[in-house]
Amino acid sequence: MNEDPGFERWVVLLAGGIGSRFWPASTRRRPKQFLPLATTQPLIVDTIDRARSIAPQSNILIVTGEHLRAHLQQYLPDFPVDQIMFEPQARGTGPALAWAAREILTRALQPDRSVMVSLHSDHVIRPKELFATSVRQAVEAAGRLNQLLTIGVSPSRPDTGYGYIEVGTELAPNVFKVRRFIEKPDHEVAHQYVTRGFLWNSGMFVWRPQLLLSELGAHTPEFAGELVRLEDGDVPGFFAGVPHLSIDHGLLERSSRIAVTRAQFEWDDVGTWAALRRIRERDSQGNLSVGDVYADGCTDSVLWGEDGPVVAFGLDDIVVVRASGITFVAPIQRANELKDLLARLPQNIQDGLA
Repeated sequence: MNEDPGFERWVVLLAGGIGSRFWPASTRRRPKQFLPLATTQPLIVDTIDRARSIAPQSNILIVTGEHLRAHLQQYLPDFPVDQIMFEPQARGTGPALAWAAREILTRALQPDRSVMVSLHSDHVIRPKELFATSVRQAVEAAGRLNQLLTIGVSPSRPDTGYGYIEVGTELAPNVFKVRRFIEKPDHEVAHQYVTRGFLWNSGMFVWRPQLLLSELGAHTPEFAGELVRLEDGDVPGFFAGVPHLSIDHGLLERSSRIAVTRAQFEWDDVGTWAALRRIRERDSQGNLSVGDVYADGCTDSVLWGEDGPVVAFGLDDIVVVRASGITFVAPIQRANELKDLLARLPQNIQDGLA
């Protein structure tokens, strides 16, 4: 497909979150997107760099929480403040994207020709050139077909931590109707999905903002009646009147105008400490070391020294993290249980206030 220069591209970065998956380096006060997980710079800086490859700086919006204002100023000092949208209350991706869509229609030079690209600020995507090409093609498809388009990723393994998409009829080159979304399956079912050509649901979306708002009004009764508040500019009233709702559950699983395009780039949402071994270079013994780390006789371990030295000796398949005044140690294979562990810890420990 050839790019249509008439489409006005906008990028919305979702940058909220409470920071549980990479605790104690990531906490409620400093979520995952502010950590240097993929490169030497924070994930959100990498994401802004990718966003600039598909839209001008003036067309990039960040949706986040007030509690992260200081971090945004620290890591993105040159990012225009009037392009950062601070949610009055955290209400999930559904209300956040509805607000962003209305804001784009207000700011766009060509509202009827604008297309919105929604990205998470904490994903790892490579290479940037293929990402830019894929997204530009997705923008054209979403604009021409007037579908709510999600970007699917061809699975490299039967991962139980991701949602899956069953692909239907082809609507255009590399654009297909979505038959259904499936929540995180067990390993056996995930293996079946991979062999049957299902895609991972990346959580990246491309659509016309008018269509998003229209479909929300038609299929999301949880807050359809509150959308008029956004039209009237009553953002606090809108957020006060809507429940916490994800865009997946609130709309994508209900609308008949959902399509998927297959990504041409590598993608990883880096869901656990163990996942870092997929995306960062390891030493000859298979260890991933970040920060002030000294490893002797260790293999296949993740060692993170942020606010003090970590000395590891004779460890195999272990995570050791020193951050936020806390030392966390766990077997690699249990890293995905971190969220459950945090729920059992005192609040001050969860928040890194030990």
